[in-house]
Amino acid sequence: MIRFENVSKRYPNGFEALKHVDLSIEQGEFVAIIGLSGAGKSTLIRTINRMHDITEGRLTVDDIDVMSLQGKALRSFRRRIGMIFQSFNLITRTTVIKNVLTAFVPDMPWWRAVPGIYTREEKLKALEALDKVGILDKAFVRADQLSGGQQQRVALARTLAQDPQIILADEPVASLDPVTAKQVMDDFRHINEDMGITILINIHHVELALQYADRVIGIRAGEVVYDGPADKVDQAVLDSIYNVGGEEAA
Repeated sequence: MIRFENVSKRYPNGFEALKHVDLSIEQGEFVAIIGLSGAGKSTLIRTINRMHDITEGRLTVDDIDVMSLQGKALRSFRRRIGMIFQSFNLITRTTVIKNVLTAFVPDMPWWRAVPGIYTREEKLKALEALDKVGILDKAFVRADQLSGGQQQRVALARTLAQDPQIILADEPVASLDPVTAKQVMDDFRHINEDMGITILINIHHVELALQYADRVIGIRAGEVVYDGPADKVDQAVLDSIYNVGGEEAA
C-alpha cells in the first residue's frame, strides 16, 4: 500500500507543488492522475520513489517511511518501483535486449557490470519481459531503428525485468500518436491485470485515463479535488479538476 498522510512538497523557490495530500493506494490498483500542467501530477508520483523529497507529512510504501531511507536501503527500495518517462531513456545505438539487460546492472558486481557480462538467467528474463510487451521479435534490433511506441515498450520491458511491485509512469504516451498510445496503454492494462502490479499513470489524455484506469485522482494547484472510480467522472468533475470558469483557467 502507498499512503500519503498530509503530504506537502515545497520547492526551494517557494512554489508549493503539493498541499496536504491524503491518499491510500492499494496493491494492484490501476490509477490515473489527471490535471492541468503544473498541477502537481509529476511531483506526486516522483515522491513515491524519492525522486523528490516531501517537505511535510508522511509517505509510506508497505509501511516503510520513504523519507527515512538512505544509501543502500533507498537503492533497494527503488528496485521495487519501476519508472517510465515520456522520453524513453534508451541507449539508442545498441540492441533492444541490451537495453533491457541494463535493468540488472545495479545488482551486479562491478566485474560483470563494466564489461556487460550477463548470466543466462538474466538474458532469459530480459527476453521474457520483451515477450510480455509484444516485441520479442525486436530483441536484436538497434533501439534507434524502432518506432516511438516500440521504444516505449522497450522501456516498459526494462522495468518489468526488475520485478517491480509498482510502476510509476510520467506522461508515458504524451509523445505518441493516438493509435500507438492505445497500444502502450493496452500493455499497462495487461501488466496490471496479469501480474498484479500497481500502476500509477500521470496522463494528459483524459479519454485514455477514463478508458483504462479503475480509479482517477484529479489534482488542481497541488490539491486532490477528485479521487474516485473512473466511471464516475462526469463533466462536472472534469470542470472542477480543470477549473473551468475559475480564475486559474484565464
